[in-house]
Amino acid sequence: MMNNSKLEELLNTARINELLHKKELEEKNKNGILVALAIVGAIATVAAIAYAVYRYFTPDYLDDFDDDYEDDFDDDYIEFSDSKPEAEN
Repeated sequence: MMNNSKLEELLNTARINELLHKKELEEKNKNGILVALAIVGAIATVAAIAYAVYRYFTPDYLDDFDDDYEDDFDDDYIEFSDSKPEAEN
C-alpha cells in the first residue's frame, strides 16, 4: 500500500510541475507578443508625429496658386446671347 500512495503522489507532483511549466511558456509567449505590439505601436506613433510635423511646416502651394489666378479667369468669361449681331450696311 505504501508504494501506491507514493506512486500517486509522484504522479500528482509531475502533473503539477507540467501545468506550471505550461503556464510559464504561455506567459513567455504573451510577453513576447506584448513586446512586439509595443514596438509596432511605438513605431506607428513616431511615424504619425513625424507626418504631423511635416504637414504643419510644409506650406500648401496649391492654395496660393488658386488665390493668385482666381480673379483672372473671371475677367475672361464671355457671355453669349441668343441674338445675332446686326450686319453693317
